[in-house]
Amino acid sequence: MTSKRSGHEIRQQFLDFFADHGHTIVPSSSLVPGDDPTLLFTNAGMVQFKDVFLGTDKRPYTRATTAQKCMRVSGKHNDLENVGPSPRHHTFFEMLGNFSFGDYFKREAIHWAYELLTQVYGLPPDRLYYTVHKDDDEAYRIWVEEVGVPAERVVRMGDKTNFWQMADVGPCGPTSEIHYDFFPEREQLRGEELAYHLDENPEDRFLELWNLVFMQFNQKPDGTREPLPRPGVDTGMGLERITMVLQGVDNSYDTDLFLPIMDRIQTMAGHTAEQRQAHLVPYRVIADHGRAATFLIADGVVPGNEGRNYVVRMIIRRAARFGRKLGFHKPFLAQVAEVVIREYGPVYPELERNREVIFQTLTQEEERFAQTVDTGLAHLEALLQRLEAQGRRVVPGQEAFRLYATYGLPMELTRDVAREHGLEVDEAGFRQAMEEHRIRSGKGKAMGPLGGEDVDIYRRVLEDLQAQGKLGPEGVVYDPYSRLQVEGPVLALLSQGRAVTEAEPGQEVEVILPETCFYVEAGGQVSDTGLIYAAEGPTPWEIEVTDTRRPAAGVIVHVGRVRRGRPRVGDVAIAQVDAQRRKDIMRNHTATHLLHWALHVVLGPHAKQAGSLVAPDYLRFDFNHPQPLTREELRRIEAEVNRAILSDYPVRVVFKPYREAVAEGAIALFTEKYGDTVRTIQIGEHEPFSYELCGGTHLSRTGEIGLFLITYEGSVAANVRRIEAVTGRKAYEVVRQRLDALEEAGHLLKAQPDEVPQRVQALLHEADAARKEARRLRTELALQAFERQLAQPETVAGVPVVTAYIRGADADTLRGLSDRFRSRYPAGVAVLAGDAGGRPVFIVAVGKPLVARGLHAGELAKHVAQAVGGSGGGRPTLAQAGGKEVARIEQALARVKPWLQERLTA
Repeated sequence: MTSKRSGHEIRQQFLDFFADHGHTIVPSSSLVPGDDPTLLFTNAGMVQFKDVFLGTDKRPYTRATTAQKCMRVSGKHNDLENVGPSPRHHTFFEMLGNFSFGDYFKREAIHWAYELLTQVYGLPPDRLYYTVHKDDDEAYRIWVEEVGVPAERVVRMGDKTNFWQMADVGPCGPTSEIHYDFFPEREQLRGEELAYHLDENPEDRFLELWNLVFMQFNQKPDGTREPLPRPGVDTGMGLERITMVLQGVDNSYDTDLFLPIMDRIQTMAGHTAEQRQAHLVPYRVIADHGRAATFLIADGVVPGNEGRNYVVRMIIRRAARFGRKLGFHKPFLAQVAEVVIREYGPVYPELERNREVIFQTLTQEEERFAQTVDTGLAHLEALLQRLEAQGRRVVPGQEAFRLYATYGLPMELTRDVAREHGLEVDEAGFRQAMEEHRIRSGKGKAMGPLGGEDVDIYRRVLEDLQAQGKLGPEGVVYDPYSRLQVEGPVLALLSQGRAVTEAEPGQEVEVILPETCFYVEAGGQVSDTGLIYAAEGPTPWEIEVTDTRRPAAGVIVHVGRVRRGRPRVGDVAIAQVDAQRRKDIMRNHTATHLLHWALHVVLGPHAKQAGSLVAPDYLRFDFNHPQPLTREELRRIEAEVNRAILSDYPVRVVFKPYREAVAEGAIALFTEKYGDTVRTIQIGEHEPFSYELCGGTHLSRTGEIGLFLITYEGSVAANVRRIEAVTGRKAYEVVRQRLDALEEAGHLLKAQPDEVPQRVQALLHEADAARKEARRLRTELALQAFERQLAQPETVAGVPVVTAYIRGADADTLRGLSDRFRSRYPAGVAVLAGDAGGRPVFIVAVGKPLVARGLHAGELAKHVAQAVGGSGGGRPTLAQAGGKEVARIEQALARVKPWLQERLTA
């Protein structure tokens, strides 16, 4: 085996190897798969290429290689439970992969894998074993007959081990795995015994290194498989695993990918080496979860109560809980993240860009968890003692959910503690309780569980009101569709997390009424605002409502500030939605449906919704599409929407069974959860052309939208685009502003508005010609000034030296001047500075005879640029540098002579 190399070198060698074989090195995509509704996180290297395998996307290359950020914490690919006890499992990891999109297939993939492992990485062939699918005769033949692997080292296995699929649906195919033998000195295993050990690994003898997936099929939701339009290759090798093998250790936490993190934890804990060894599980959990959370936050995933946000909250809290085992009772994960950023930042620059956000997010979440963890863990311990006393060995799922909803204890953390007592958690029951909560709280929308930091106070208020008969079993009646005003008694007032009986002017409060017509944010539509005021009585009062939210199932609170008077519990109040704002929101929401339809018309059915925001002043719509939209496409989309508006189509709300609606073609979004009966929005005269499941508020006819204008189009993530648009009153404002600007431009140019583009074009041509002439004159003046210095250069240790600041000169001009210097003084040094574009630029020239004396132009360029907050580099004889601070150029040039004096007189 070759000498030990770093994990970063191993990653780069992989990429370089495949680049040398015609592959394009493609940067890692985000951990959030922006164009794939089937995945919570990117869990394999091929995720960003899924549409290429399916034939719905095309790249400018047919071979690719990546080092992909991956997370496996949910669903089929879930390594969370093993993190800590296992020396080789991780939530976050890097997958090295090479891919073929209809280019090469099994032969090249197998040959290159063997070549990289044995010749580049230097693994002994007698330590490698291989598996192929039982029906894949081609792969077996290539390994045995072409590569020359002994037949007894190649094992045929079934679907369980050698058929790969990313999820329940999507690309899939037979695989060939490469395993590493840690103990080749043991007996040679053969046949079924070898297959058993490669599959179950009972003696921890083998390690799966690399999985070669031959993508041939697309699996449909009904389980059937169809051939992919472009079969190809998708391989994946965990960087942590190959690093472990090449660095000669038996677990990945002892590689240099983790050792700096583990060392930081030891320093924080003040442990000896023996103490560290005695606490390996907490060390591993903190190192793994700290690394994962750092990468997730850098990719925009913040702690929350659902989906991806729940995962990052869970791993932070799990790490924090294990930190307590090491004596960490204050936030500490930012210190772990600091090491992750230092070690991985050069490869993943998003870590450094988001440094402060990462630190702040981690610390805030640890502080939030600390507020409830002690109480939550005490309740959990009491529950476990009761179950043990009753002889029960499983924590009911409903109880586990209650601990999460009330005290913020993620199920995974409850499971950890339960297992320490020898108990398990009914995970299926937990998921069912969570799902039921979502349906109840969102009436079909994916509202999600609510974390537990403040939910128990609302639950208590709800229970009290229900016990008094003031609220029914379902809690607050919610109907934002039929009216904009309701009347009823104030059932509860809350301020700063506690119930109050009276509020005073200026106080921020939350108001609970028996029913509400205020819309609660969901499905991309923002919450309503408005007023709540006294309906009767001698002391009028008024609350300005700024938000409406659902903090617990059955509870809806109106968030606002008392503008005047002193509202009291029991007062009869009128809650009134801001009608104009609501109408603007309705315009934008109905327009959003028209936009979705128009995208399908212009771009195709793949342009599916990936996110949205419906606000009063604009709408935002994210959708799947692999490339920027052209100006023509945007105009066509805008025109389609406006044609539908001018047609004044009816907008109908129809309730029907979920399955029926979907069967009829209604669009259901993957980010939403629906009940058995759903609310649909249908737009069209007889047969709707726009048909979606939606709980938002809408107009009755499209003509009420007024005007629709697209104001922005851009990228959100890989294969996800964003459109922003305005309608109605806001659209009129935009049109008026733009017409005013056009008329003003015409006035300044002394042209009619329709002549402005031609006049501006003419001015641009004139300006361009003037810039060229100015550049010519600047160069001429620079040459004259330089010639004067060139005639009488200074000397340092007998070497001709010219340092010159030529104002207005760019790099090309300076480079030409340096050539003139070198032709006259082949054994001299020139450092020339310019400031074209408002930024410092330096060209450094060193004669070849001086290179032999130890001078290097690149080193001098870097030294000079430090003075202006920059850097540089280049060849020994010619280099370039840049910086930020123009005012310090003279100081930078002053550093040249001392630097030369030191080296030429040494």
